[in-house]
Amino acid sequence: MDLWQVPIAEGPVPVTAFALAVVLLAILAVRRWRVRPLVWALAGAAIGAVVGYAAYKIVNATNVFGDAVPTFVWHWSAAAFAAIGFALGGMVGARTWRRVLAGIGVVVFAVAGVIGVNMRFGLNPTLGSLLGIASSIDLPTDTGGANQTPAPAQPIYTTWTPPADMPAVGSRGSQTIPATASGFGARDAGIYLPPAALVANAPALPLVIMMMGHPGNPDATVISDVLDQFAAQHNGLAPIVIVADQLGEAINDTACADSTAYGKARTYITVDVVDWAKKNLHIIDDPAYWTIAGYSNGGGCAITFGAQSPTLWKNILDVSGEPFGGSEQVANITKTIYGGDAAAFEASKPVNIMAAAPAGTYKGMTAVFTAGAEDVGYKAFADEVGGEARKVGMTVTRYDVPGAGHTGDALKGGLAEGFTVLYPVLGLSAAS
Repeated sequence: MDLWQVPIAEGPVPVTAFALAVVLLAILAVRRWRVRPLVWALAGAAIGAVVGYAAYKIVNATNVFGDAVPTFVWHWSAAAFAAIGFALGGMVGARTWRRVLAGIGVVVFAVAGVIGVNMRFGLNPTLGSLLGIASSIDLPTDTGGANQTPAPAQPIYTTWTPPADMPAVGSRGSQTIPATASGFGARDAGIYLPPAALVANAPALPLVIMMMGHPGNPDATVISDVLDQFAAQHNGLAPIVIVADQLGEAINDTACADSTAYGKARTYITVDVVDWAKKNLHIIDDPAYWTIAGYSNGGGCAITFGAQSPTLWKNILDVSGEPFGGSEQVANITKTIYGGDAAAFEASKPVNIMAAAPAGTYKGMTAVFTAGAEDVGYKAFADEVGGEARKVGMTVTRYDVPGAGHTGDALKGGLAEGFTVLYPVLGLSAAS
């Protein structure tokens, strides 16, 4: 297995990290304590816990990540920093081997804390996705003809018979998508090719262009895991996916727009990524088979691009999406992206774009809006934007993921519901 594909949200890696942390902490705690070293160790633990909690409060107060950081973050960070402080304080008066063990413990406690927080968020299931590193993917060259194929006369699932040598799961990795038209400083895009795309004379398949949250990586792991499950139930059929970067290398909230400050993010997604897909992927060249999708910040961009360009894609999948690009820092976005023009910012909002469009603009479009059932704010956003989409003529599905907040459960559950709706629309399965 590729090192970057090693699972870190489940399996042996987190179990090993947590077990090692507990064992090391126990060894460091069990000793014949004298007053001075004990005071240092306990003081270090207390200071560490305060530092972990303070870091959490500062992150929320400064709105570094836009959304409020969940409370489990401070639980894990306070615990990890407390263990680190205990290990460092316990070095006072300790024998050499205990000091070495304490140094190892500092690293292990930090790693365990990161893994714990990452597991609760559930957005980075592999080491590569956590670090923003993905292995390059080889694109098939034997596509049975031109990459761009018109819409099929019949739904794909009715004419497709999988060959015996078709892989059980798809392939994922990364590709550099040149910013030819935009000049945007994007990170490499995540790519997912379903099993049906990995055989000789593969069928042309639907396309999904997806965007992740802010901050986040253009990583295809989560959506590929979800689609592998769908493919297993539908003879290897699933859309080809590009997880594109709307944030850029500096990981800015670009507000889904072209700007002098952050570059032409909109042009990158709607022109550069689209052109690359047409030239390099064996896809159905018909907007009825194209989906613009996103999670959180990316969800806000998905509905924005869908509203702006209804002839480019006929399907929208908005998972726990923001109501509009830049919604978490309105004053800054108004100044930075729109040069202080509040009216221009208002005009960029999806609900206003849709409301201003001529009647019939969105006829034939399918849109799915999901949110975590425990994510009160984003449920309201989905209701508002989804309601406007329904009003202007889109076929809309609204779904709340049971028990989920604004974390990985909401992403996985939202994608699963979205593709349940979209599979028949894309010709990948019969209507249920």
